Amino acid sequence: MPRPYPKEFRDDVVRVARNRGPGVTIEQVATDFGVHPMTLTKWLRQADVDDGVRAGTTTVESSDLRAARARIKLLEQENEVLRRAAAYLSQANLPKRLYPLVSELAAEGIPVAVTCRVLQLARQPYYRWLANPITEAELVEAYRTNALVDAHRDDPEFGYRFLVDEARAAGEPMAERTAWRICSNNALWSVFGKKRGRGGKKPGPPVHDDLVDRDFTADAPNELWLADITEHRTDEGKLYCCAIKDVFSNRIVGYSIADRMKSQLAVTALRNAVARRGDVAGCVLHSDRGSQFRSRKFVAALHDYDMVGSMGRVGAAGDNAAMESFFSLLQKNVLDRQRWATREDLRIAIVTWIERTYHRRRRQIGLGRLTPIEFEAIMTTPASQAA
Repeated sequence: MPRPYPKEFRDDVVRVARNRGPGVTIEQVATDFGVHPMTLTKWLRQADVDDGVRAGTTTVESSDLRAARARIKLLEQENEVLRRAAAYLSQANLPKRLYPLVSELAAEGIPVAVTCRVLQLARQPYYRWLANPITEAELVEAYRTNALVDAHRDDPEFGYRFLVDEARAAGEPMAERTAWRICSNNALWSVFGKKRGRGGKKPGPPVHDDLVDRDFTADAPNELWLADITEHRTDEGKLYCCAIKDVFSNRIVGYSIADRMKSQLAVTALRNAVARRGDVAGCVLHSDRGSQFRSRKFVAALHDYDMVGSMGRVGAAGDNAAMESFFSLLQKNVLDRQRWATREDLRIAIVTWIERTYHRRRRQIGLGRLTPIEFEAIMTTPASQAA
């Protein structure tokens, strides 16, 4: 079954088809972007429905219906979690630890993520508890924590010295030092005490090692990808483009274009690339040390696809030179050719140059004077060719 095209790619093809010049047919546009003419016709028909030109079910309505069904199912699961949690906590002989309940609900088909979110539990500690059964010391710690939390909820103005007295009265004796540690770990501070913060912003994710070391070669598709972001001005403001290139064929396997340079720009480009290439487990994605590529969302996306991150040094353009060369071509052939009035005009020009000119018409010496599409078609088997 063929993989679906990314939404951003479909929207770009529709834009180009709608803004095609005189004498340019739908078949020519479809050929330039590597899609079937009937597929492009369906995309145009759906776009007319979405714009209100043609009657039918819009993409938003279909998406809303699917989302509503998913939301109903999620609400049913959340209600079941709350109902079971209320019954679970009402048993006086059980400690207020909810990990066993999470396991019971998971066995009945309710995802762990849903249960933990409803009960405001972190998943990692739960999985650690699941791998290593609770010890006697941890059970005592849980009882003591529950006693201190209850005392703080009843009297939030109490400091830890008063809270330990309340916990002892409730049948959970402990030393003041132990109470201080538990209160500190759980932020059980007196409302009249000194404000305590976390000491600034949370640190970003770890920077990946440089696994490429300026060796921009690959023996097969999806072994080494390069990523970077460029920007250009229009009369409406800046437009940002994040592109991902496969070193094997120099093909731009994914890109995303937006008016803001946030982490989602890089994440969307990665998702579009994976949607078009399929199985990318083990693929190395090399980038510079921009904040978008160091964001938790992007690192999580790499982990989801079983990819390996790699980063060059700070301020060393040569560490990502192969990607810089592509953006240099884009700059000369598109961005600097004229003054762009709108972001829409520049976006259409960028995607048209990538898909029609760079991929299918620009022959490269490093590829034996073949285009990226021709090189992949010759050097890979049909089963492994990109969609």
